[in-house]
Amino acid sequence: MDSTPTYRMILQAVLTDYHTRTKDADSTLERQLILDPVHDHYMLMAVGWQGPRRIAHCLIHCDLKDGQVWIQTDSTEPGIAEQLVEQGIPKSAIVLAFLAPYKRPYSGFGVEHAA
Repeated sequence: MDSTPTYRMILQAVLTDYHTRTKDADSTLERQLILDPVHDHYMLMAVGWQGPRRIAHCLIHCDLKDGQVWIQTDSTEPGIAEQLVEQGIPKSAIVLAFLAPYKRPYSGFGVEHAA
């Protein structure tokens, strides 16, 4: 059974909820929610200006690849991975892509499936 549609819905719901809860946290930065279900890229960005400095920071970046959720970037506490598990995605289907490949087997989460 292809779980991609379910994972897609969960990712969109979790990121939308995070966006809604955090969008007013810093009024100088705009939170941008980027959901691309066609190419399976999901991001939450913080963009704007802090004084003379331009900010374009990726808070969360997840991809769906080969039936797994790949967390490319996660700057949240305690982390989006646990939220995804709470919503029904098994740890084995979540790859912490921000970790070096040799460290992933020790993370308690999934590792890359051979294509």
